[in-house]
Amino acid sequence: MLGPQVWSSVRQGLSRSLSRNVRGWASGEGKKVDIAGIYPPVTTPFTATAEVDYGKLEENLHKLGTFPFRGAVGGVCALANVLGAQVCQLERLCLTGQWEDAQKLQHRLIEPNAAVTRRFGIPGLKKIMDWFGYYGGPCRAPLQELSPAEEEALRMDFTSNGWL
Repeated sequence: MLGPQVWSSVRQGLSRSLSRNVRGWASGEGKKVDIAGIYPPVTTPFTATAEVDYGKLEENLHKLGTFPFRGAVGGVCALANVLGAQVCQLERLCLTGQWEDAQKLQHRLIEPNAAVTRRFGIPGLKKIMDWFGYYGGPCRAPLQELSPAEEEALRMDFTSNGWL
């Protein structure tokens, strides 16, 4: 369980990371990562000419980085069912201030995490547990098993990040 001291540490690292990386977004540099559903959403501001207002976006991201996480005591860690050691390693990296390594690991965990939560949900989690040698078991009604195409997409989410 992650306590308030962990979230304070994560918030500080996030603030440092945002101040380094947002400039890269404005210039089009860097890898784009879809964090929808993983972190509180940030509204994209636009100028009067319908262009993205990167200055305002950077300001919004800095504000987000200052939000207090007091009272946070944990998370929905579906991914920990199959990559538990890696999820714990991410926490250790944050606690020890190893932000670059934490960011690299986090980027490798985002896609698989999204796959077993919002993209494929419980059927995806059960399938990946089977692949990792655990018992995921069959889905109970009304959930349906993954289709072959969905299984292949799930496999790619884990393979492309070096987990399978």
